[in-house]
Amino acid sequence: MSETVLFDAQFQVKAIDPDGKKFDRVSRIVASSTTLEMDLSLDVATDIYPISPSQSFSFQLVSTLHPAGSGNANGTDGAGAASKEVWRQGAGGIAEDWDYVMYGKIYKYDEGASSDSVTVYGSFGGLLMALTGSYRHFSNVTVGSNVYLLVR
Repeated sequence: MSETVLFDAQFQVKAIDPDGKKFDRVSRIVASSTTLEMDLSLDVATDIYPISPSQSFSFQLVSTLHPAGSGNANGTDGAGAASKEVWRQGAGGIAEDWDYVMYGKIYKYDEGASSDSVTVYGSFGGLLMALTGSYRHFSNVTVGSNVYLLVR
């Protein structure tokens, strides 16, 4: 896994809008990982990325869209110099390989009932994510970090 990839897993949709539809163009999906013991709750703009029950998808959290890994989600490289993200320069970088991309911030960690379980919360312009599983899978994800969420 690249140093820019903070989390990577395969998920399968278990339910869509389990608490009822709240918004016209947004659905909350509940998914389970097919490769790890993880659960995901994610708000998705369904007019941009339609999703159906039992659909499988790849999911990543990354720190930058630069293909070589230089720069981060804050728009600076390792030396602290300002550098625009690839998508601002007319090239999509690794985003071109994905169907759905969101930019946001990790804002909370919550320890679960078992000592091994943790939930990571992220906000992507008001669309929310809750990712639950072993803390070992979140070693690169930190509260306050800006991230890109990628789905295909």
